[in-house]
Amino acid sequence: MPTLSTARRNGAIDSVVDALDAGTGPGKIRLYSGSKPAGPDTAITSQVLLAEFTLNDPAFGNGSNGVATLDIDPVITTSGLAAGTAAWFRALDSDNVANVDGTAGTSATDLILNTTTVSVGLTLTLTSGTLTQPA
Repeated sequence: MPTLSTARRNGAIDSVVDALDAGTGPGKIRLYSGSKPAGPDTAITSQVLLAEFTLNDPAFGNGSNGVATLDIDPVITTSGLAAGTAAWFRALDSDNVANVDGTAGTSATDLILNTTTVSVGLTLTLTSGTLTQPA
């Protein structure tokens, strides 16, 4: 399997996060229960939309060693739309073009939340998030 230089990894991840900033406004992250689909080109089926976060613009910093870190200053919060257990997310640009699917949880996932137990009206906070381009 070929490997990428750090510069190519950073360029690749910067391309992904730049796509999230495309469109007329800030990107968004939709939080779902259920199983994560094969990828962002796969339609949502039985998964329940639990919450939608509006990201800062730009949403992520530049890649460093193939990792882009979510900008959470100012803090990103939203309210729960439905009840369920958050398991994964889909990141979209402001025109609702899906770009990235990832795992969500309170630790050791792509997107870190203050809780995965969501109810209608509950305040949710994104505490951190990263996207990684492997070597």
